[in-house]
Amino acid sequence: MKEILLINVSGQDRPGVTSAVTSILSGYRVNILDIGQAVIHDTLSLGLLAEVPECSDTAPILREILFRIHGMGMQVRFQPIDEQSYEQWVSQQGKPRHIVTLLARRITAEHIAGVTSVTASHRLNIDNISRLSGRIPLDRIDTHSKACVEFSVRGEPEDVGELRKTLLELSQAMDVDVAYQEDTIFRRHRRLVVFDMDSTLIDAEVIDELAREAAVGAEVAAITESAMRGEIDFGESFARRMALLKGLDAAVLERVADRLQLTEGAEELIRILKKLGYKTAILSGGFNYFARRIQQKLGIDSVFANELEIVDGRVSGRVIGDVVDAQRKADLLRSLAREQNISLEQVVAVGDGANDLLMLSIAGLGIAFRAKPIVKANAKQHISNLGLDGVLYLMGIRDREAPV
Repeated sequence: MKEILLINVSGQDRPGVTSAVTSILSGYRVNILDIGQAVIHDTLSLGLLAEVPECSDTAPILREILFRIHGMGMQVRFQPIDEQSYEQWVSQQGKPRHIVTLLARRITAEHIAGVTSVTASHRLNIDNISRLSGRIPLDRIDTHSKACVEFSVRGEPEDVGELRKTLLELSQAMDVDVAYQEDTIFRRHRRLVVFDMDSTLIDAEVIDELAREAAVGAEVAAITESAMRGEIDFGESFARRMALLKGLDAAVLERVADRLQLTEGAEELIRILKKLGYKTAILSGGFNYFARRIQQKLGIDSVFANELEIVDGRVSGRVIGDVVDAQRKADLLRSLAREQNISLEQVVAVGDGANDLLMLSIAGLGIAFRAKPIVKANAKQHISNLGLDGVLYLMGIRDREAPV
């Protein structure tokens, strides 16, 4: 009979604990079948699953470890594991793995309880929990703070659609964001991130801003809202709104551009993506004049948007070339991926409107950002309670990994 031993060490973190235990085990030619370690608030928890050779007596191993660990002011616990239990554990390694990400301004026990209750009800086993956000002093937890906890879960829910629906309901009830995505090699190897512009990179709809200058703000805003909710086709809504802008003095474009504000977290997100070598692009149903300004401000690699037609210094009510609609955005995303010789799994797409859903659906990671209900309900992932830099968490990037 093979003897398998689970060793758990806990106590005040200090250098040399793992070395002390494994040095003793090495003297008895012990095999390490599994190992894990975590430190929370300077408290260490170390676990080792060890196979003791048949020729070795377990008793002296336990005595040596117990004496050494107690001498370091820590606690140790031993648990024998039978072969059947071990083989059952091994057989589970082929099960699918997913990542559940909880994002909020601050995370409470209620949030954790809610998420873990949902995963348990769908027979998902949590293998690991880790914090992606940085350490925040108590006096700095406010409306602009960020908190993120990531759960690595194992298993396959019977109904993925029902799981996503339940998590969406939970996020709405608790004012948090909860993402559920497959844990694949692509998750931390994305290469391209594409953005809608209006209400995504900037906190306004440019066409609505232009409409205010043309004194048709209410009419255009109503059409925009209807289009973003998916109630009318983007092409139709775009043509109707453009017609209302006919005759607008082109001189107002600069004035509108000067007052546009970037979305919370946009500068930080793009800065980090650039430092990490990601390519970025704007795929917008808005206008090139404004998209290029945002491109220059943030350092985005490429821009695809509509070109306003200006005739005799006034907006004609038309655009030059094809309208960048939902299908065009999806086609551009595919084209950019081909140009970079990457798969669609390596693309992240972020948008807020119904005309973004197609590109969100084909990207490896599609995120509805502060989106309308219909968009949130149909997108696989969403962020509504944090800034745009919350995208980094869904990409698996920790605050401490972000370059300065």
